[in-house]
Amino acid sequence: MAGAEPLPIVRLRHWGRWVAAVVIIALLVLLGFALAQAQIDWASVPDFVFYRVMALGLLNTVVLAVISQAIAIVLGILIALLRRSANPVARWFAAAYIWLFRGLPVLLQILIWYNLALIFPTLSIPLPFGGYLVHEQTNVLISAFTAALLGLALNESAYMAEIVRAGLNSVDSGQTEAAKSIGMTPGATLRRVVLPQAMRVIIPPTGNDFINMLKGTSMASVIGVTELIHAANNISSNNLLVMETLIAAAIWYMVVVTVAGVGQHYLERAFDAADRGPAARAGKALRGMPLVRSARV
Repeated sequence: MAGAEPLPIVRLRHWGRWVAAVVIIALLVLLGFALAQAQIDWASVPDFVFYRVMALGLLNTVVLAVISQAIAIVLGILIALLRRSANPVARWFAAAYIWLFRGLPVLLQILIWYNLALIFPTLSIPLPFGGYLVHEQTNVLISAFTAALLGLALNESAYMAEIVRAGLNSVDSGQTEAAKSIGMTPGATLRRVVLPQAMRVIIPPTGNDFINMLKGTSMASVIGVTELIHAANNISSNNLLVMETLIAAAIWYMVVVTVAGVGQHYLERAFDAADRGPAARAGKALRGMPLVRSARV
């Protein structure tokens, strides 16, 4: 109506958000106050963070996690390909592999590898024309670090196989057929067509699993591997400052997990770059244009 005054704009009052924010801040303040009053020698924590044995534990934790995850990725890709194979024996083997290593607790797997010498005192790989490629005591070949590496890597490879299989299944089969039609070999099709697209599905759960792997290395402490938890226990056994050394180990866990999270973020951006480039935007724009049927002549 002409001459009518505009209605006043009244902003919505989100009282629930304010109440929730106040409750969260109050809980954080109470937690901080409780930690400040707790019987913790906070001044000694920075010293424990940089203890030599703590640095060794950090190094072993990172090395164990990185190598285990790398082995798991390679085995996971291989098992996922076998699971999708036309060969029924290969499919059954892959299914049994995943069933076995996902079914057993990772701590049990580590203990089995560590005690393998009880049933196989010597490991040997014979050569066809005599002699041995490997002939050594099992305890020498499978140290505590190697047992932890095998347990973590094989357990994770079963999960990686399912993650990779999900990524491969997310790629439309028509792209594989198109690659074959232009003469690409199956290996080239996998490397240049299927895997680059599947990586966008594979990377987020793989990054999540790697962070879980960093924390899972703590189970290696049961067989004497000096990772962060074992290092903290070694320090606290001498000075009885248990909480202070555990807090120092927790600080290092948060640091490496944060670094891994940042690396995952940039890796995801790198594989999503194809969707953010000018060619990709032009393709999306063309796909979004309405199709108009031309007049029949």
